[in-house]
Amino acid sequence: MSVVQASSKDIALLARLLRAEAEGEGVRGMLLVGNVGINRIRANCSDFVGLRTIPQMIHQPHAFEAVIHGYFYQRAREKEKRLARRSVNGERYWPAKFSLWYFRPAGACPAQWYNQPHVGRYKSHCFYEPRAEECQNVYNTF
Repeated sequence: MSVVQASSKDIALLARLLRAEAEGEGVRGMLLVGNVGINRIRANCSDFVGLRTIPQMIHQPHAFEAVIHGYFYQRAREKEKRLARRSVNGERYWPAKFSLWYFRPAGACPAQWYNQPHVGRYKSHCFYEPRAEECQNVYNTF
């Protein structure tokens, strides 16, 4: 059962994002990217108020660097579509379980990103989740 509505086109779009953002980090890394995206749709807070669909989340201005590179625009592969479906179905993993942000720094993870605390790192990506007083919804979405 999905936690956000997703057509087959939405699944393919999310699959392309997972690959373009985190293919080098393997299955878990791509699932973590999916977690953050689904959290942004469901939380309805912070920079993500009003996002209700996968296309809105992915194409939100300045949300994902991958959408400005050609690799994102290649056809979705079945492997990543399966991962996208798992994300849409609510499969979540730490450190992205409640995260709304991630990025890949050149070195160590900063203690904060957009004034939100660092909660963990997976390979090259650092993950940040909002404080409950700033975005209670992210903790109530599942």
